[in-house]
Amino acid sequence: MNIAIQQTDQPLEKKRVPVALKMAAWFFSIVFHPLFIPTIACWFLIFVQPGILNGVDNHEKGMILIRVAYITIFYPALTVLLLKAVGFAKSIYLKTQRERIIPYVATNIFYFWLFLVFKNQEQIPVFLTSFVLGIFLASSLALIANSYFKISMHALGMGALSGIGLVLIFSGFPYMLFLPLMLIFLITGLVCTCRLIISDHTPFDIYAGLLFAIICQFVAFMVMA
Repeated sequence: MNIAIQQTDQPLEKKRVPVALKMAAWFFSIVFHPLFIPTIACWFLIFVQPGILNGVDNHEKGMILIRVAYITIFYPALTVLLLKAVGFAKSIYLKTQRERIIPYVATNIFYFWLFLVFKNQEQIPVFLTSFVLGIFLASSLALIANSYFKISMHALGMGALSGIGLVLIFSGFPYMLFLPLMLIFLITGLVCTCRLIISDHTPFDIYAGLLFAIICQFVAFMVMA
C-alpha cells in the first residue's frame, strides 16, 4: 500500500508521454500561464459576463483591461527577466522554490497595488475588486506554502479563474452564462493535467494550488461584499 501511495504522489514519467501530447501540454501551459490569468479573468468579467459593468462604454472597459494587463503581466514578467539577468534565477520558468521567492513577493505588491486602484474607483464593481483581492491573498498564501513545497502557480491561476466563476454562482448573481463557466472549469482541469504531464509537480502541488485559490476568492468576496 505504501508503494502505491508513493507512486501516486510522484510526477508523471515524461518518457512515457507521447511527443504530441507533450506539445499540446506545453501549448496550454503557455496560453494559460499564471501571468495571463488575471487579464483573462478580467476580460471575462468585463466583456463576456453581462451585468458586471453596466453603463460603462467599451473604451473605458478597454482601458480597465489594459490597466490590469500592464500591472499583472508586464511588471511581474520584467521582474522575472531581471532576476534571470542578474543570475538569481537560472531559468525564467522558476523551477526551484528558492527562485520563486522574489517573484512571489513582487507579484503580491503588484496585485495589492491593483486592488487599491480598483477599491478607490466607484465604477469598478465588487466582483472585479474582490477577484483582485482574491489573487493577492492566494499569492500571499502561496509564498508561505513555497517554504514547504512547490505549489503549482498554474493551478493557483486556474483556481482563481474557477473561483470567481463559483463566486458568481453561489452569490446568486442573476446574469449567469452557463457555457462560458463550464468552459472555464473544463480548461482548469485541462491545464492542471498538462502540468502533471510536463512539470515536476505532484498531484498534491496541483490540488493545493486549486484549493488555496478558490478559497481565497470566496474569502475576498465576503470581505468586499
